[in-house]
Amino acid sequence: MAVHVLIAEDHAVVREGLRAFLSLDGDIAVAGETTNGREAVRLARELSPDVVLMDLMLPVMDGIEATEQIRQELPEVRVVALASALDGGAVMAAVRAGATGFLLKNAEADELRHAVKAVAAGRTYVSSTAVARLVDQVTDAAQPGRLTERESEVLVMLARGKANKEIARELRIGQQTVKTYVSHIFDKLGVHSRTQAVAHALRLGLVPSGELARGLVAMDEYRWSA
Repeated sequence: MAVHVLIAEDHAVVREGLRAFLSLDGDIAVAGETTNGREAVRLARELSPDVVLMDLMLPVMDGIEATEQIRQELPEVRVVALASALDGGAVMAAVRAGATGFLLKNAEADELRHAVKAVAAGRTYVSSTAVARLVDQVTDAAQPGRLTERESEVLVMLARGKANKEIARELRIGQQTVKTYVSHIFDKLGVHSRTQAVAHALRLGLVPSGELARGLVAMDEYRWSA
C-alpha cells in the first residue's frame, strides 16, 4: 500500500520539486498540496495522509503551530518538518511540536523518500547534518569534546533503545566499532551509562519524549562497559 503524503509548502518551485521527487517512487502517492499552515491542518483532517511534509515558514499559520495541531488531533499522521536553513532552535521546536522527521529543502531525492517512508513506518528521521548541529549546540554549552557525525548517529540510535547489534546492522559496521563509538560518546559527554547519554538526546529534541521513553524501557537501564 502506498504512503500518502500531504505537501505543505508555499514556494511553488519547491513544492513542484518535492512532488516530482516523490512521484519517482511507486510506493509514495501525493494526496494533496497546500500553501499555508491553516489549510494544512484542514487538509490533514480531510485526507488523513500518512505523512505531511511541512514547511516551517508557512503563511497564515506557521509550520510549528500547524504540526502541533495535526499531531494533537490526528496522532496517527506523521510530520516531516522542512527548512531552508539549518537552525537548531527550529529543529527542536518542530520535534517538540510532534514532528518525527526533519529535512533541509536541499535534501537529495533519495533522502526525501527515505525520510517519508521511515516516519510512515513509525520511525524518527532527522538528517545527519541536523543531528550534528544539535549535538554541537549542547557540547558547546557543556564544553566537552565535539561528537563526530557518526557518533551523533549512534547517540540517536541509543536514544531509540537500539542494541549494539542493531546499530551495527543499520550502519553496516562491526559491533566492536559500535562499542568504540559508544565509548567515545561517553567520554565526550562525561557520562557513564546509556541512560545518561540518551538524556542528552532528549534535551536536544532528537527524539520525541514518548519514543525516548520506549527506548529507555527497551534498554532496561542497561549499562555498557568498554
